[in-house]
Amino acid sequence: MKLTRLVKRILFLLLLSLTVKTLYPQDPVKTAGYVPYVGQAGKDVIWVPTPPELVNKMLEIAGVTEKDYLIDLGSGDGRTVIAAAKMGARALGIEYNHDMVEISKKKAEEAGVSVKTKFIQADLFEYDLSEATVITMFLLPEINIKLRPRLLDLKPGTRIVSNTFTMGDWEPDNEIMTDGNMDNWYTALMWIIPAKVEGVWNLGAGILTIHQEFQMVFGTLKTDDKTSIVTGGRLNGNLISFNVDGTAYSGIVTGKTTMSGTMISGSATNKWIGTREEH
Repeated sequence: MKLTRLVKRILFLLLLSLTVKTLYPQDPVKTAGYVPYVGQAGKDVIWVPTPPELVNKMLEIAGVTEKDYLIDLGSGDGRTVIAAAKMGARALGIEYNHDMVEISKKKAEEAGVSVKTKFIQADLFEYDLSEATVITMFLLPEINIKLRPRLLDLKPGTRIVSNTFTMGDWEPDNEIMTDGNMDNWYTALMWIIPAKVEGVWNLGAGILTIHQEFQMVFGTLKTDDKTSIVTGGRLNGNLISFNVDGTAYSGIVTGKTTMSGTMISGSATNKWIGTREEH
């Protein structure tokens, strides 16, 4: 059976990791002239730098601007953080290797973006990510899955961008590739953290029951005389849209208890508001 590209990439990283662990110690000797090498061992993953073209695509797909605060998980030599800072964003790199942190700081200074950047030595599973508007990463799928519950608790609308590797059954909201033909790393995947809307909502004219699977929503709308199926339901951060019997609902989720918007049926447009029922 022919292996898929994704499986080949995972095998490449695993084989490189085993080779590195055999040839080099887990913690490279600290020297003033430290030079990082591709495949060097880390806490959770080996270091394979993201190609500059893909760094740019990852920031592009996330729509990074000067209003953003980006956190790069496993920031390596700092290239993603520095690129984000050049676009005006504030950016933080979390890296377990002290030497890589120091190299990143030096590179940021050379690029003239020290004021916009910060690099810290820390465990990415322990650091508070709640202030980020964008999170970037190049981690293995099993690490992405381990991080997933924490990511889903972030503010709705936070953008998560991964080099190549997925989030299991959580489908990306967007995916783009670099131009050209890099052998391994050329895909940027983005997820937008959805609001949490699972539950029962009172729409006044009916009771909306929502079931949620990541950014997808399903359910029913029950009125006095019938129960209708919710179709085409989707969240984009705190924006929600769905259809019921030919009526298109769109709106915004505000906090944990309210959502409101417009409903369009044929040529008629009306307002709707929903409040969460407590159980």
